Amino acid sequence: MEGDRQFSGTRVASSVLCSRAVTTHYIVPPHASSPLKDFNKVLNMQNSNPIHNRSSRRTWLQTTGLFLGGSAVCSVMSPVQRLIAQEAKQAGLKLGLQIYSLRGFPVDAALEHTKNLGFDQVEFFSGMFPLTATDEEIRAMVDKVRGLGLTISAHGVNGFTKDEAANRKVFEFAKKAGVKNISAAPTPDSMDSLNDLVQEFDIRIAIHNHGPSDRFNKVVDVLRAIEGRDPRIGACADLGHFIRSGEKPVDVIRGLAGRLYGIHLKDFAEMKENTRGVLLGEGHLDCGSVFDALIQAKFPADGALSLEYEENPKDPIEDIRRCVATARAALAKVNA
Repeated sequence: MEGDRQFSGTRVASSVLCSRAVTTHYIVPPHASSPLKDFNKVLNMQNSNPIHNRSSRRTWLQTTGLFLGGSAVCSVMSPVQRLIAQEAKQAGLKLGLQIYSLRGFPVDAALEHTKNLGFDQVEFFSGMFPLTATDEEIRAMVDKVRGLGLTISAHGVNGFTKDEAANRKVFEFAKKAGVKNISAAPTPDSMDSLNDLVQEFDIRIAIHNHGPSDRFNKVVDVLRAIEGRDPRIGACADLGHFIRSGEKPVDVIRGLAGRLYGIHLKDFAEMKENTRGVLLGEGHLDCGSVFDALIQAKFPADGALSLEYEENPKDPIEDIRRCVATARAALAKVNA
């Protein structure tokens, strides 16, 4: 599992481009046995490195003749150029939908819309896939999703307390449904129970933030909660709510790198608690920069990258379609 591997330091790739030596440095996020301790160090390392800033990364690639589609020094793709393209491809970013975005529809219609809007994955919530579903109902839902060519990336957001028996039921449901990531809102006294359950079931817990009034307001609050815990306990970063908390999406991803198992792509007009939701790219979320950061952070291929649009619940289809177009265009550029 991606979360179980330990990394530190930098990985260096060297090549010769048109008889010119080129060295690129990639910051490899520490899979922190102590994520809080490394938080500021990682941010400082990445902010000072050109490949982690979208504009400076592209400028650096252009000036070293590595930028795809730009005025390269050579017409032949260099080894470093191929490495960058390969890493983007291997990242396997699959765009899913947190189906809460379609809460105004019956579940069957919502799934049809999810497929028709061009998503690859669906993240369920209990309102459409209840934790109390019988084994037969779970099998029927899994078959329905598979029949539409979709996969289930995650389920949540689910609350957890010190009640180990109740916590266990969520994991048992997830195992039957084939869910690898549980988006979670845990209380502090639930963490010992969750630490045991992620090891027993080999299913991740991804702590979800919910803005300034939430227990997990800032990145550092999530890092404190997962400090010293099993690596399968990490984060589902709701980038919109982090915007409301005054944190920049790219910095959030860098800060949680190595323990990031879910993303909610969401945008808000202003970086303050009381603001309005907007279409992707119309507020403080730049999809291209976010996808670049996810690739550099080694976001797992089986993580849950979910668009979530909470506005206009009765008729959100056209708005979601426009958000998908923005996200797909950014993905195409990252993978170019």
